[in-house]
Amino acid sequence: MKKEIVTYRDPKSPISEIFRTLRTNVQFANTKRGLHSLLITSTSPSEGKSWVSSNLAVAFAQAGKKVILVDCDMRKGRQFSIFEVPPTPGLSNFLSGINSDGDDSNPNILSYIKETDVENLYLITAGNIPPNPSELLVSEQMADAVEQLKQVCDLVIFDGTPSSLVTDAVIISRYVDTTLIVSAYKTTKMDDLEKVKRDIENVGGKIAGVVINKVPVSQKQYYATYYYGNSTLKAKNPKSKKQDEIQDEIQGKIKREKLKEKSSNAIRQNKVQPAQRTQSKAEESEYMLKQMSKYIDEEKEKLKKGDNE
Repeated sequence: MKKEIVTYRDPKSPISEIFRTLRTNVQFANTKRGLHSLLITSTSPSEGKSWVSSNLAVAFAQAGKKVILVDCDMRKGRQFSIFEVPPTPGLSNFLSGINSDGDDSNPNILSYIKETDVENLYLITAGNIPPNPSELLVSEQMADAVEQLKQVCDLVIFDGTPSSLVTDAVIISRYVDTTLIVSAYKTTKMDDLEKVKRDIENVGGKIAGVVINKVPVSQKQYYATYYYGNSTLKAKNPKSKKQDEIQDEIQGKIKREKLKEKSSNAIRQNKVQPAQRTQSKAEESEYMLKQMSKYIDEEKEKLKKGDNE
């Protein structure tokens, strides 16, 4: 398996942590019906669609999900190379009914599933390059295949084609629960992104969000941005981000508690003697320290649970 599968080669790396965050975000974006099928597309070639698809598939498999990754880019499929498995037979052979030797192919989509080195992760390659990929994807056979695959695993991830060039991915978006769009930092044009979004929604497809890929990485920090709905999540090194968030929340909570104490005790403290005021301040400080200690313990427990996942 190639080194670009970072989530498999280096599961403790910052990039792997980002993919686990993406995994969680995609699941939360489709909480009502549950996530059983996901399309990953892009606006144009070379934006990292297949890289995101493969690493996200591994992230789901590492969480205990049985995952089938389907390479639907029958023009330039890459997943066979990434996972180092035979390219044929694949999806095109199933849909066309013709195997790589020109004979009739197996009519059962399950017979095209290949094992990978990753536990719980299976792959269906793109297969031979057909003359009519779009026509094959719009067939009833493709719709039936999607439903059949969903019955035998927890999640089916489809690595689609760039949506601004061909209609293949737009067609697939009708069959799946939701779609994730991959874009490239400072490269993807907003007009192209809006067109892809509009095309998918016009056929009844749903969009979970946009992944901004190829953000510059330095040796000191990893930086990535994910856009979901109307909010943007920016993350540096995930571990340091969690620590910063905890520190900020603690400080904010202390300030709020102090304001409450000041407002409720302002009149009372003006009526007491100096010795009593000193005692009151000591009690207030002790109370705040206890509150802060309690909050830190709660956040540490949350972090432990998050690391175990």
